[in-house]
Amino acid sequence: MTSTLRTLTVPLDVDSSSGGLPSFLVRDDVLCWSRRENGLVGFGELARFTASGPDRFLEADIWWRHLVIEADVTDPLELPGTGPVAFGSFAFSKTSDFESRLILPEIVVGIRDGQSWLTQLTLDDVELTEAGALATLAGWLSGESAQRESAAGELTAAGGSGVGHPTSSQLLSLRGPKTTTSASQLGDGKVTLESGSLSEAAWKQAVADGVAEIRTGKLEKLVLARDVVATLPDGVNAAKVLQQLASRYRECWTYGVDGLVGATPEMLIQVEGRTAQARVLAGTLDRRDAEGVDGSPMEYAERVLAGSEKQRHEHEIAIQSLTTQLAPFSEAMNAHSEPFILELPNVWHLASDVKAELADIEGHVPTCLALINALHPTAAVCGTPTLVAGELIRELEHMDRGPYAGRSDGSTPRERRVGHRTARRDHRESYHRAPLCGLRDRGRLCSRRRAGRDLGKIPADARVAGDQQLSLKPEDSVRNLPSQLSGVRDNSHVGGLDFLLGRLSNSKT
Repeated sequence: MTSTLRTLTVPLDVDSSSGGLPSFLVRDDVLCWSRRENGLVGFGELARFTASGPDRFLEADIWWRHLVIEADVTDPLELPGTGPVAFGSFAFSKTSDFESRLILPEIVVGIRDGQSWLTQLTLDDVELTEAGALATLAGWLSGESAQRESAAGELTAAGGSGVGHPTSSQLLSLRGPKTTTSASQLGDGKVTLESGSLSEAAWKQAVADGVAEIRTGKLEKLVLARDVVATLPDGVNAAKVLQQLASRYRECWTYGVDGLVGATPEMLIQVEGRTAQARVLAGTLDRRDAEGVDGSPMEYAERVLAGSEKQRHEHEIAIQSLTTQLAPFSEAMNAHSEPFILELPNVWHLASDVKAELADIEGHVPTCLALINALHPTAAVCGTPTLVAGELIRELEHMDRGPYAGRSDGSTPRERRVGHRTARRDHRESYHRAPLCGLRDRGRLCSRRRAGRDLGKIPADARVAGDQQLSLKPEDSVRNLPSQLSGVRDNSHVGGLDFLLGRLSNSKT
């Protein structure tokens, strides 16, 4: 046994007709980060790092960098997403009881821009080979670990003996028996929804108290969240939920990390080399509001959402929050002069993309986790100013947000991505948390969430060195959850503080 991480990345033949990356979402314990049929899917757990408190991001950063800098990496493809990979989920608050974590998978499937690959990771002295990696993947797809030898034999018969590559269809054919759940098997076919930490009356009072605080001028924006518990008669099928989210919300980043599942249209930060990118969402309109109105739905969205002073002001607050915190780490930033309307199946969002060229200080650029430590929490999930809003959130919500609006991440050496908004699965129950915002001097509450504006060069002396949440319980089946909840009026998205980490593309980083 060795503590040195070793990885092997090999090409993988994924059929264009197989459905892309979502076709590998076949287990409830799968790790994933996917958008538009591209992304990463991980199986197994090789190692885990946990942390809590105010230094949780920096402690995880130190652990990951030490693990990767000593790693023995065989990666002939050298693409963003190849090589060492870690998936993570982090708590929203430094006071949370939720343990933030990074998980190192055993095997990873990746797809990007028509190229597919397979990465095997190990901390043992076992020899890493292409045939072994394919057999390991086949074992995870087949279900039980005891079936891996049988799956490996079937794989060899299917063409995985080292002569050519088995296709994804051949690999996916090795999956264990699939079960389906019909409406009749769900009893009355209904999901039971109940209030979580706060009753309806208590929630309304919390919102009223938040509005009162805003009107005093102590803060400009406040994002409150409540939890709703959804109980399903036959338990939760997380794999099915992820498949449906990936299919229905292709423009969102779908993720699953250790019981946390979601699909978010928002990207807190994505880092490739020295380039950092973010997608900021603030300002939201329910698409059902356009039913029966004159003109096209998009014309309605442009008039009511993009034409709203309140919505645009909220959006500007979110942009300013991000760029102010990102500026000390950047040489230059730019965003489009006007937000664009992001169209999703259930809502429209005002959206802006921000890009920054990270500063290189003595041969080092800031890591993704270091950036998150500086950026979180943003105005989009907390409020403005964040310190005042954070204290008020703890006072009014009467719950631990856990990983809700924390960060979910997938990282590889060349690419690190972090999004937020989540759903947490606890077998039979699902806890769904949604945000609500208030803006000063605009008289009412508002629900939450193409760039060209040049934010210019960042002065060298300003740089630094160095919504409702869904939670599921064990016996519940998430299999029909998205459709069962379709009648619930909710402008939020399921998501959290997720991470995808990889080794650094710059050896000096």
